[in-house]
Amino acid sequence: MALIKIDGRILKNMFVGGSNEVTRNTGALNALNVFPVPDGDTGTNMGHTVRAAAKEAIAGVSPNIAAVAKAASNGALRGARGNSGVILSQLFRGFARGLEGKSVANAEELAEALAKSSEMAYKAVMKPKEGTMLTIGRAMAEAAHEVAFDEQDVAECLSFVVEKSDKMLQKTPQMLPVLKQAGVVDSGGMGIVLFLKGALAALNESGDIELIETVDESAEQVVAGEINPDDIKFAYCTEFLIELSSAGHSPGHSQNAEETLRAYLPTIGDSVVVIEDAGLVKVHVHTNNPGKAMEKALQFGMLVNIKIDNMKAQNADLSPTDFSTSNEPPKAVGIVAVASGAGTVELFKGLGAGYVIEGGQSMNPSAEDIARAIDRVNAETVIVLPNNKNITLTAEQAGKLTKKSVRVVPTKNVPQGVACMVANDESADIQANIDGMNEAIEAVHCGQITKAVRDTVLNGIDIKEGDFLCIYDGEIAFVRKSLQSAARALADHMLKPGGDIVSVYHGEGATADSAEKLGEYIAQKHPDIEFEVYDGGQPIYSYVMSVE
Repeated sequence: MALIKIDGRILKNMFVGGSNEVTRNTGALNALNVFPVPDGDTGTNMGHTVRAAAKEAIAGVSPNIAAVAKAASNGALRGARGNSGVILSQLFRGFARGLEGKSVANAEELAEALAKSSEMAYKAVMKPKEGTMLTIGRAMAEAAHEVAFDEQDVAECLSFVVEKSDKMLQKTPQMLPVLKQAGVVDSGGMGIVLFLKGALAALNESGDIELIETVDESAEQVVAGEINPDDIKFAYCTEFLIELSSAGHSPGHSQNAEETLRAYLPTIGDSVVVIEDAGLVKVHVHTNNPGKAMEKALQFGMLVNIKIDNMKAQNADLSPTDFSTSNEPPKAVGIVAVASGAGTVELFKGLGAGYVIEGGQSMNPSAEDIARAIDRVNAETVIVLPNNKNITLTAEQAGKLTKKSVRVVPTKNVPQGVACMVANDESADIQANIDGMNEAIEAVHCGQITKAVRDTVLNGIDIKEGDFLCIYDGEIAFVRKSLQSAARALADHMLKPGGDIVSVYHGEGATADSAEKLGEYIAQKHPDIEFEVYDGGQPIYSYVMSVE
């Protein structure tokens, strides 16, 4: 019998089925990492995200399809990890937006929701690239539109969507040369296809499907994403609420308000937060033109709780309860850092970080984890140092889950984070402080050494499993057969342009003695260089080195 419409119960099963399929294939998704290093965790990140979505969907009692989709969207947003998880959460969010107001949905309505899903995911990425999971999300939406107006059976439609999405996935190596060279398809795109396959298998289940939550942690491995902050200086911290219903707007109109303001406010400022909830839209922006922000917002309703502070002139006289549960007076600026390895964590604490989240390679914190850390810091403004490209987008997402003013400095590694901690100037205004940190990042070059986990050829380099990979500023520079020869070669490579200070963080597979021997080698070859050794204790990378 054809399935013409689905309700909330069926959608719950589809979310659980999709989540289970991603969970079962976590290791396979992680193994699709372009770099042959043991830190590819697309599967881990997507798994955390879809399980969080499924849990929220299951917890809801309403059979309404819109309510189930909304619950899953909320769960995905809070559980999102890594760039793949954040983008996936936006796919869920757009899907929920497309189903607003519906108790059941037919094939055409589901196709419209998938179109909204793809649209929102593209908006979440500042520089979208084709050949990624965004492309698969778009293919999914296009396939749904292609079939839904001719085929009413939801199962048949979804089967067609899976087929078309899978075919597009196989084309991703032709879209991104790095995928073709590594001989893999896009891992995030594969995650979406797996989710769709699981959802399709669950479509006709009569009973409730049990959510699989256990994952083989040993299989968990990182892919990279990238986002660039806006470094323009804005003086006025502007906050207000919009009461949509007060101007005759329905709560559903908040969608238009939120999207319009998200698009407009970055054109006049930064540190933008726009959050909709039950007919209210919370707005926060740093701008030189508060009037323009409020004038735009007045299109959607009455403004209340207006607050404008000149960040140059204001004193730190806000109530502690506004920003922290601590009885201590709040600081103007606090810092949250992400780090792995006991030594590295202690280093950030010693440099003054208000809170250090233990995470990074192979264990990316969720947006909610970072938001909780932000709320624990007793400061009116919190700077987040992700110290990993794959956590930057999650940190940006976390800023939307807290009422505090949050700035993310896109540090890609621990040495950049340390440089930012040293450059931190609490006496400066926030933008000057951010500018100083970004300047500090530019002066730091990072090297990392780890073992290859498979044979491959990348950028013309023939790599064998077990080789020591020498990574310089995110790119594999060369390989060596032993750890110490790799460390010496990488140090020489990094010091070719010159430098004043070399810092070495030894971790898994290295020792304090081997690090000291590396220092002796550097001192002999480069006698004018200052050398520092830290017991980082980080997993995966035997050495992390920096040159400044």
